[in-house]
Amino acid sequence: MDKLNRNHLIQDTRADKVFKSFLFIFVFLAVVIVLYPLIYIISASISDPFAVNSGKMWLWPVGFTGQGYNIIFHYGDIWRGYGMTIFYTVVGTAYNLVLTIPCAYAISRRDFSGRRWFTSFMLVTMFVGGGLIPTYLLIRALGMVDTVWALIIPGGASIYNIIVTRAFFDSSIPWEMQEAAKIDGASDFQLFFKIVLPLSAPIIAVMALFYGVGHWNSYFDALVYLQNKALYPLQMVLRQILVLQDIQTGANASGAISASTAKAAFSQQQLVAVIKYGVMIVSTLPVILAYPFLQRYFVKGVLVGSLKG
Repeated sequence: MDKLNRNHLIQDTRADKVFKSFLFIFVFLAVVIVLYPLIYIISASISDPFAVNSGKMWLWPVGFTGQGYNIIFHYGDIWRGYGMTIFYTVVGTAYNLVLTIPCAYAISRRDFSGRRWFTSFMLVTMFVGGGLIPTYLLIRALGMVDTVWALIIPGGASIYNIIVTRAFFDSSIPWEMQEAAKIDGASDFQLFFKIVLPLSAPIIAVMALFYGVGHWNSYFDALVYLQNKALYPLQMVLRQILVLQDIQTGANASGAISASTAKAAFSQQQLVAVIKYGVMIVSTLPVILAYPFLQRYFVKGVLVGSLKG
């Protein structure tokens, strides 16, 4: 009997080793899949354009050059785009939180008789929308076209984020604590601002991150509603750089040109690809630098979202 138990233990140990080896290989492959595009983009942005387009550069930089970044950072509008993106991110995120947190708290209250109806009504909007053209007509009727408010007010709250925040209130803020505060004479406003909000720092941080990243990466609303280039966010400015470079390169290559002009056009066309990689780095670098410090809040958001609402 003891021999059989020892054999069974040995078999389990071997199975564990196989399983751990499989996990190690899987994690290693996942890391390679994630890191390779990042390393390639960084290397391509500082490599010789011809080496990038010919395939000679496949991981590490070849023929170091900062010409792409020189063009990007000497484009005057890029700094204004950074400023506008920071404005949209800060103001838009604050506006989103002002709407999301109280709304989620309201529908989490057990003594709110209409909370199920309001929740169901909001959920409908996740599946049914007016569409782009009716939305544009509404924004134009409100006089917000070509203003900063067109990028802030229409996206005031995400229903998904409201549901996630409500799940946090249901699971993390004891109802008995709220009842005790009411018995002690606290009003609804005192209960919300002095008890609920101080205990809600994790979900507020999660929602701020979700909304902030969305504002930072947003460009489609600016493409639809903005015509004034002074109001363009960073993503639109970077898109404009690429579009202008492509148009200029196409124009140089379309007509009858001399050999020297053709050579210059070819060099410029090679440079366009490197500029594109540089644009990727410039637009994502702030988020990449901030993510290691904020990773735990993203994980918290995933865990909160997995709870039953």
